[in-house]
Amino acid sequence: MSDAFNRRTALHCLAFGGAGTLFTLSGGIVTPVALGAPYAATGTPLFLQISDTHIGFNKEANPDVAGTLNQTIALVNAMPVAPALTLHTGDITHLSRAAEFDTAMQLMGGLKAGELHTTPGEHDVTDGTGSEYFARFGKASAGRGYYSFDHQGVHFVALVNVMHFQAGGLGAFGEDQLAWLKDDLAARTSSTPVVVFAHMPMWTIQESWGWGTADAEVALGYLRRFGSVTILNGHIHQIVQKVEGNITFHTARSTAYPQPAPGVGTGPGPLKVAPSELPGMLGMTSITLKRHHLSLADTTLV
Repeated sequence: MSDAFNRRTALHCLAFGGAGTLFTLSGGIVTPVALGAPYAATGTPLFLQISDTHIGFNKEANPDVAGTLNQTIALVNAMPVAPALTLHTGDITHLSRAAEFDTAMQLMGGLKAGELHTTPGEHDVTDGTGSEYFARFGKASAGRGYYSFDHQGVHFVALVNVMHFQAGGLGAFGEDQLAWLKDDLAARTSSTPVVVFAHMPMWTIQESWGWGTADAEVALGYLRRFGSVTILNGHIHQIVQKVEGNITFHTARSTAYPQPAPGVGTGPGPLKVAPSELPGMLGMTSITLKRHHLSLADTTLV
């Protein structure tokens, strides 16, 4: 995929991001609809995705990341029906320090959005082993980080692509995790809706910035037989999405700070904007289940 194509795709997708966008998914086709526009479909609030909270970050791009996370939590808690699950797609903390994890857990404990499931970002495992992360969040996966569970007929798979970085900073799963994934999915029928969540994008958005996963194609090969697959990632702090067959890829906004659009500027990193603009570039994603299809609604802090 060329850099020019990536930039055009990113800017097209981000054009829908202003006050939040509802993505309706049916038969593998995603259609963006502005939030607040007439939308007759209703469904069961299934889960919430939050990402890149970066507790501990305190630079100019956002000196109060705990405050913007609290704003996000307030938005979630004001939803008329609480989602049954919360998925955090990584970079819970900024420097993987014990105090940062303690603060994050205390804040997220105020979420009225059901059971919390996480996957680590690279900022959560800066020591190379993720000792602080796994001490708090490793039980579900027996200390591996990757695991699966089922809820309301949907098969959820948490993957880890921040422990085996490849050339250029691309993420990777590694052979052991991919072998586990193959076995895990083999037990599911092709009609089972599948949700995969990992930190780094599972398609190459900007290779020169390391925005992709080197061995993702192997994982995607195991997923293509399913009729409905939704892949959720964080890492790039903005909404970029695409559909490939019955697989929908979607990256989430951060609750901490924005990053540049793919290929725009000298490279990735915290993007400083006017304080009045910041809340409109931060947010969350909520997912609703309707007749075995998933609808994704992206919401900003304003």
